[in-house]
Amino acid sequence: MTSIVHSRQQRRRMYRQRAYNKRPSLLEDYPDDARFRFGREDILFISNLPRSHLESATLRSQALTVEEQVLIALRFYASGAFYQVIGDGMCVTKSTVCTVIHRVSSALSRLLNQFVAFPENPEQLNKIKQDFFSLSKMPNTIGVIDCTHVYIQAPHEREWEFVNRKGRHSINVQLVGDADLIVTNCVVRWSGSVHDARILKESNFFKNFQQKPSSGIILGDSGYPLLTWLMTPFATVNTDSELSFNRAHATARGTIERLNGVLKRRFACLNYLRVEPKQACNICACIVLHNIARARKVPLYNDGQSALPQPQDAGFNLKQPPLQPDGLAGRAMRNAMLNLYFSCDN
Repeated sequence: MTSIVHSRQQRRRMYRQRAYNKRPSLLEDYPDDARFRFGREDILFISNLPRSHLESATLRSQALTVEEQVLIALRFYASGAFYQVIGDGMCVTKSTVCTVIHRVSSALSRLLNQFVAFPENPEQLNKIKQDFFSLSKMPNTIGVIDCTHVYIQAPHEREWEFVNRKGRHSINVQLVGDADLIVTNCVVRWSGSVHDARILKESNFFKNFQQKPSSGIILGDSGYPLLTWLMTPFATVNTDSELSFNRAHATARGTIERLNGVLKRRFACLNYLRVEPKQACNICACIVLHNIARARKVPLYNDGQSALPQPQDAGFNLKQPPLQPDGLAGRAMRNAMLNLYFSCDN
């Protein structure tokens, strides 16, 4: 009996109070630089959006605040570094970084319909048309469309479906943007082997434009079909008017190429995601943050380059994708635009 009491007393003496590593208060002494891609006021604005989904009920076990969780996620989006590297800089463990990034990405993805919406207000549509016409002399344009590949690691299930034409595993993301580089529609659910035209035809965006009269046209490359509301360039140029149309089309469509470049430069994690396709909600989160950055006029912080990425001439210098069959109604619409706006007699 005496030995039992003695062992209990010894265990009490051996008890050590749990010690927590003090985390740096990054937001209080935050310098506006390229590490998080946003300024202090912008980070506070972003933190308030998903606060109800991220805030802990108590501070038990030194729970991370909403601002700290957002900073960890932004650091990953901006750098695309390994979780261990981000955890060392934030004084948290690798597993905590993984959990936080997934929580923040899921919370931001729920805001996709709030920040990514195709404009329906006539005033907004008229402004977009004026912006595109000032940029390229292409009339009645309300958006440009293209797909971009986000490379991922080889998935464990149905791996062959994600191999794109370059032999790499990817997710093919469809984006529609305006002249201000704002994403107005996106589709993030198709594997890299799926063609751009099929992604469009399976989307609600296509169904909406097919069912109701369009208030303008969308510009796409020759990988898309020619429709009354979707204009593609001439595959073979025979007249000066067709050449002028292709040049204006290429200048305007270069906006979506520039949007893709800005998106992947602001959020370097989109250059390669080390996740399974089912966990690729980081893409939607980055699209939401991109639109927030454009709306709040957040600068693209200099990280070694002096200017924004400039698109190449999409109509002449880049390799053209496979041609899609032209619809008769779309061909008639394009010829009408050619005669009205690009004829040599005008």
